[in-house]
Parts: sequence; structure tokens; C-alpha cells
Amino acid sequence: MSPCEDEDMPGRIPEKHAKRNKRAQERAHLAPRVEFDGLGAVISRRAADRLRTGHVWVYQSDVERIVGEPSGLIPVADQRGILMGTALYSSTSQITLRLISSDLLDRAQWMDVLRTRLEAAVQMRLPLLSAETSACRLVFSEADALPGVIVDQYGDLVILQLLAKALDNDETRTVIVDTIKEKLAVRTIIERPDPRIRELEQLSAPSTAPLYAADADHPLLSTNFQLNGLRFHYDAGAGQKTGAFLDQRENYAAAARYAHGEALDVCTYQGGFALHLAQSCPRVTGVDISHAALEVAEKNLEANAAKLKDANVDWMEANAFDLLHDWSMSGAVYDTIVLDPPAFAKSKRAVEGALRGYKELNLRALKMLRPGGTLVTCSCSHHVSLADFQEIVAAAAGDAARRVRLMERRGAATDHPVILTIPETEYLKCLICSVE
Repeated sequence: MSPCEDEDMPGRIPEKHAKRNKRAQERAHLAPRVEFDGLGAVISRRAADRLRTGHVWVYQSDVERIVGEPSGLIPVADQRGILMGTALYSSTSQITLRLISSDLLDRAQWMDVLRTRLEAAVQMRLPLLSAETSACRLVFSEADALPGVIVDQYGDLVILQLLAKALDNDETRTVIVDTIKEKLAVRTIIERPDPRIRELEQLSAPSTAPLYAADADHPLLSTNFQLNGLRFHYDAGAGQKTGAFLDQRENYAAAARYAHGEALDVCTYQGGFALHLAQSCPRVTGVDISHAALEVAEKNLEANAAKLKDANVDWMEANAFDLLHDWSMSGAVYDTIVLDPPAFAKSKRAVEGALRGYKELNLRALKMLRPGGTLVTCSCSHHVSLADFQEIVAAAAGDAARRVRLMERRGAATDHPVILTIPETEYLKCLICSVE
């Protein structure tokens, strides 16, 4: 995740936090007040309460006034003039302010903080890297106190995404690149923007040249990496997000432990679940609507041919909804089905439609599972809560007249940590179910 921007404004602070807010407000009376010297942001009480409970975002509707003409860092205060801290500022984003410190920082101090937090984030992930797994998310934005910074490693390649306007400068890029080079022996560092965020934030077009290349004349732009002992291909110029779905790494392995018999992987993308299932299942079919993704999936299958020689794996280009509808009506059956669709709800307004979509997919899958089958069903829509997702799967089970036993509730891999006061960092849900 990176956490997506929300088109809707935040609601009232939950009542269960009222006492905590009251204590925070009492402490605020003792906090220093700030006089803006030409630059600053004044935010609403609602936004201040949100920051005091541990979140770091201030939405555009909660910014009461901007003093001066900020272009990057900006001091933030509540209506009473009490300093809330320093934030990254964006004039175009719905998330106007992203708090980076509760202190007042100048640019040089922020660069020092950036370097320190980058070093800590990378150091925390180093134990996850091994001969079996050579790819992980090194920096996860708000979860590493670095809002708007995403860094992924794929073997010798590192991919950087900057998702906030205030980070779009050479000084920030230099600090990130230098820190990564110091901590990891990588051959190439490339910036790859998210097209949607780039438009929302009005970010500059990044250079097509690598930010760093050990061999400047022949920079590494594609490579192979390991996940759970399986080999995958990565091309810096293709694919979704920064390239692969590293957040599912531990769920891939868990699915393989429960998988058996004939398996169907719906929305397989580049074969992540399918190839892991092939370690346990004699026949696996991976389905995706993207022909380009399936070409990479086939390349990944070839890379693991020796390890998966006992499994028959094939790919099908199709729309998941149409395919499951037709196959469930025709009586097709499987022992294991994985559902890993893209995010259906980019905003709160899309939740109702997303829930219908999730129910349809799960209903069809449940009808296609043999007794004793395994369903692995996922949602990466932050706006669909775990409780809502589980309720939808339960409703689908009722409509399909199937008894479903929940074996595991899972989330994103360890390199995508959750901050309890920032619910947007907990976006991925994965349910592993036994179906009777």
C-alpha cells in the first residue's frame, strides 16, 4: 500500500476515543503556542483531535486557513494557536497535510529525520531477506513515519515511489538513494510513479534514467527475485503498482499449506498464488483479464519448471465475473479456489458496489467447491473493513447453502506493518476457509 487517497472526508471521532481526546486536550493547554512568521496552516478542531489520537492526515476540508505560500514543509497549529507539528503540504490533494513530526522542523532537520527513519525502516526488513526471499517492501509510507514514501526491493533492483508533492525534489531523492546504497548492495534504483497519484498531486514527470546504477552504461532494468523459494521475474517498466504484490507473500505460503486437489486462482496477475498452489496441487488454472500479466506468469512458471514438475499449470485470459458465473452454472468444480481481485472500493462512496462484487465472486466460488474444499478469499479495499468482508463471505455461504469454517484470518506480510492509530495501513484482508 500504499494507502489510497480518500475522496470522502473523515467522520466524527468515535465515542470510544472521547476520554483519550479529553486528556489530550487537557495536555494541549500546557503545549506551546506558535506565532506563524509568514508561513503556517491552521486546522479545525476535528483535525486536531484526529492528529492527537495518532493519525497524520489533515483533509482539505479541515484546513481553516493557510498563511503564506507554502511549497513543501509547513508548521501546523490548531485554532488556539497550539503547535501540532510540521507537515508535508499539498495544494491539490484531498490530503492537504501529512504530519511528519510533532516538533517544528526546518528543511535541514527534516532531511536528517528522513535519513534516520529510512535507515530504521530498512534495518527492520533485513532479517526478512534471505536466499529463499530476496524481495520485500523496504519502506511503507505512514507505517514507517514516512508519509508518501514507498520503497520496494526486487533482488538487485530497488523501486521508489514518491506520493506527495512536498517530496518531489532532488534533495529528497538524493537522501533516499544515498541511504539505500549505504544499507543495501543493489545494482539499480529506479523511480516509478503511481499514475493516479501523480495526477492528483501534480507531480513532475520523473526521469526515465535510473536514480542510481552501479553500471551506468548498462543499468539493470529487469531481474529475477525469490519469494518463499520460488522464482519470479520483475521488469521495472511493466506491471501494476511497483511491479509485484509483495504484501501477499506470507498469504501465498499459507494458501499452499491448505491447498489440495484441483485448484483455481482467480485474478492470478503474474501467478503469485497459482505457482505456490502448484507445490500442493496436481492441477492449477490461473485466470486473469490481462494478457500481459499472464505472459509474465508463464515466464515465472518456466523459471520454476524443475520445482513444479509434478503439477500441470495453465493460464486463461478472462473476466473473473463472467467466467465464474458461467462455470458455476455449468457445474465446474474445484478442490481449492483463490479469489484475489483488485481493490473494488477506492473511496467510501464505492463501498456498496464493492460489497456486491465481493459477494458475487465468493458466491460463485462457493458453489464451485467440492465438499472439503478450500477457499482463500482476499480484499485489498481499505474502505471495506474486515468485519464487512467477513459478513459478505458469510452471506455468500448462506446463499450457496454451504457450511464454511474459518481456518485463518490474515493480513499483509510482515514488511507491511500496521499502525493501530492509522487504519489506512491495514488494508489487506485474507480469509482461509474450509467449505463443506
